[in-house]
Amino acid sequence: MPNNQQLSITRLIAIPAAITLGVTLLRLAGELQHWGMPWFSSAAGGGGALVGISWLPLIFGPWFAVRLAKTGNGYPSGKRAWGYLALGFAVMMAGGAVSFLVQSQRMRELGILGFVVILAAAFVPRKGWRALGRTLIAYAFAARVPVLIVMFFAMRGNGGAGWGTHYDAIDADLAHLPFASKFLYDAILPQMTFWIAWTVIAGTLAGLTAVAIARRIVRPAAENL
Repeated sequence: MPNNQQLSITRLIAIPAAITLGVTLLRLAGELQHWGMPWFSSAAGGGGALVGISWLPLIFGPWFAVRLAKTGNGYPSGKRAWGYLALGFAVMMAGGAVSFLVQSQRMRELGILGFVVILAAAFVPRKGWRALGRTLIAYAFAARVPVLIVMFFAMRGNGGAGWGTHYDAIDADLAHLPFASKFLYDAILPQMTFWIAWTVIAGTLAGLTAVAIARRIVRPAAENL
């Protein structure tokens, strides 16, 4: 049974993961070619460029949720699903507050604790809807591991000067650190904690909303039959 479930998740996320990888590579190409705003930006954090993968959970979350619900893998309780989503969001915010507080006081090592709490938030919503939670966690890592690889090569490029993209834009507070520390704080921790949690929580929110809307549409139609 576990193997069948794993294969099912793999098939479910295959196309979304491929699309997400395509967007990542398109963004990298756009920044290297200096195609500019509003579509591309090489500023740290992405500069609010429209081409990016952070908003894709708002599309793929509903797609996952509706498909799971149609195949009998929906949530057992709507209140429970929404409740654990809210709890996950609260845990993510708490972890973010811890991370920001200790980093503002230059206690970066302790900031790792905040990032661990943020990552834990990604596993909370699945308590309310296990199938969707597992799917979004798998998709989140499939989306963010390629970004981490791109960041590694971008930060190492040009003899350590970087490629001039947002993937290698380093915060001034990290500029004096050796490469391993820069990669840890600027790439591994945010990509493998915050963006994982964001993907799961945003995707769950969008997915629950989509299912709720779909049920409201289907119910009146069934009553008129």
